[in-house]
Amino acid sequence: MNDSAEVLVDTSAWIDYFRGKEPCRPIVASLLERDCIFCAGLVLAELIQGAKGETELEVLRDFPRVFRFLPETTEAWVEAGELSRRLRVKGKTVGLSDCFLAVLAAKAGARILTRDHHFRILAPEAGVSLYTSPRLGP
Repeated sequence: MNDSAEVLVDTSAWIDYFRGKEPCRPIVASLLERDCIFCAGLVLAELIQGAKGETELEVLRDFPRVFRFLPETTEAWVEAGELSRRLRVKGKTVGLSDCFLAVLAAKAGARILTRDHHFRILAPEAGVSLYTSPRLGP
């Protein structure tokens, strides 16, 4: 497991964490203990969109007070669009939101913890590393 540096926890990993699912629950818990989690507004919005009730919303509304958020600039959106286009030209279709998160993480020097396979395609193109753990599998 790579324990150093900051980690952007993607929506998919947060969902598994909140549902108590392996392997993300213990991984995110460990990252929380070490206070090395970054968040992004897009991830928070996706989590709020899927919240199951008022209790979940209360937890999510605390995210801006608990986590450091990555700066979301116009330049990052431009880079995300360019990344998406580069991938499309190569025949690889990846959502713009995933491209945006990859760009944000790369700019911050953060790794990404995700269950979304699209990030395996994105990582080398965006110059970002994925958070790896034997628990996450291939």
